[in-house]
Amino acid sequence: MTAALKIGEVADTPGEFFAPADTDVVDGLISQYQRDRARIEEVVAFTRPERLGSVLHYFIEGNQDRRDRFTGSVARLFGEDGALAALNADYWGRALGLTDVLDFMPAKRREEWFEAIHKLQTPDFEDATVRATLGELLRQRMDFLAEKVDGIFRALSRTHVTNRPEGFSKRMILSGVTNDWGAYARSQTGHINDLRQVIAKFMSRDEPDWNASNRLVEIARREHRGEWLDVDGGALRIRCYKNGNAHLEVHPDIAWRLNQILAHLHPMAIPGEFRTAPKRKPREYTLMERPLPFAVLKLLGDLKAVRTSPIPGRIGHDALPPVTRNPHSLEFGFGEKDKHALAEAEKVLAAIGGVKCRHNHSRWWEFDYDASPIINEVVCSGVIPEQKSHQFYPTPPGLANKAAELAEIQPHHNCLEPSAGSGNIADMIPQSVCIEVSKLHCQVLEAKGCNVIEADFLQWAERAMGLCTRFDRIVMNPPYSQGRWQAHTEAAATLLAPGGRLVAILPSSAQSTFHLPGLACRWDGPHDNQFAGASVSVSILIADKE
Repeated sequence: MTAALKIGEVADTPGEFFAPADTDVVDGLISQYQRDRARIEEVVAFTRPERLGSVLHYFIEGNQDRRDRFTGSVARLFGEDGALAALNADYWGRALGLTDVLDFMPAKRREEWFEAIHKLQTPDFEDATVRATLGELLRQRMDFLAEKVDGIFRALSRTHVTNRPEGFSKRMILSGVTNDWGAYARSQTGHINDLRQVIAKFMSRDEPDWNASNRLVEIARREHRGEWLDVDGGALRIRCYKNGNAHLEVHPDIAWRLNQILAHLHPMAIPGEFRTAPKRKPREYTLMERPLPFAVLKLLGDLKAVRTSPIPGRIGHDALPPVTRNPHSLEFGFGEKDKHALAEAEKVLAAIGGVKCRHNHSRWWEFDYDASPIINEVVCSGVIPEQKSHQFYPTPPGLANKAAELAEIQPHHNCLEPSAGSGNIADMIPQSVCIEVSKLHCQVLEAKGCNVIEADFLQWAERAMGLCTRFDRIVMNPPYSQGRWQAHTEAAATLLAPGGRLVAILPSSAQSTFHLPGLACRWDGPHDNQFAGASVSVSILIADKE
């Protein structure tokens, strides 16, 4: 299924992109800062030589770890200037974290703030200074957007002719994105993240956090080196190389909109043809569904392995048993999570074959294959095949088992499963050929060891018919909408070998209207309320070719 990339109009005013600025969020932070500063001043006064300074060194020498000996003086340890510098840097970092200004800052400005905080070179965290600074930063978010686009353009490699000097073209190249050891360079991944944030604005979508693209680059270089990797629903593609370069490709409509914003800063430098919509219709991008919210992708990216081995107990105590013995188990970990984002993330895990488990206070997800590469793919692409577009409703294990039993498969049979999804039927039919249109589900099937062909089944069946490809057993759960179940079932029937059997899970209404010429048909069912999220009654067709 294809759909043109839908991009909203570029906003002319900050109000179209950003929430109203509100500096009241720092009220409590300023009060806490003032209390901590007063305490630091009390400590400094308390440790002066005329009070306790002459004996404090005995506490340090007598209680410190000898392997990590403090060699400085008491005066330096309790110096007021250094403590206040650290205090100011800490609270400026907290204040920026309470707003979204870091997410909208261009990478260069963001690095300047990080450097000032790291080197303890921030100004005093005083009420007037904080409110004025944050208020100005919040008001400048639209200007930041223009600076961000300019920063992306200036960061492009000047040694590659693909990068056009007069503006953005469809293909862009960034150098130095990773080093020789494969680690990402934060300044360059920041430019990629800036690009993703601007694209998110065009798509009327939530924005990624300022560090969201670090993991994207790691996955692209480690698992897909030299390959194009779809990002953010197909609006962007990235390809990383061992030499540290990253190639980026955007939709043509995004390229000219980027140039529109660039012309805001450099109106005379960008020719008109580079900042106007393409006259010919841009080619359609394959967008299987809407991108998931970045909050959901962050939860998926932070999944960690579940403990599968016991922890030895202390003397006199039993060992702590493992949470599970399944090596393909993942958990979200501790901490507060947005309930809506968590629910969406759990739907993703269920869609790729995960089973939710719980015992005592533990909650985790188990898979019958290594799901980590698939989850990484979702984190990068931002999408999974959704029910509305692909009519993907995983076959319940009980129904899949029933269909496999009715097929009466023997070891010598050549088997086929059209529209295999995430493999619930394939699990019951070892060594079958699986046809699946979704790239993501193909990866799931391959991870399970299935023989997978990525294709639209109706198109593939037409080619297979011409090649006289035939199967002894075909077991299927086709998509139902717009009568697709009938077209898929009829196409599958043409691929049956003499003496073969087709077993199809179909809407119960088909019992009275549907038949396959030349095949002896009977029905099992109906079976009610089998599919989560769909109140549909189904029956199982068993069709034998004489």
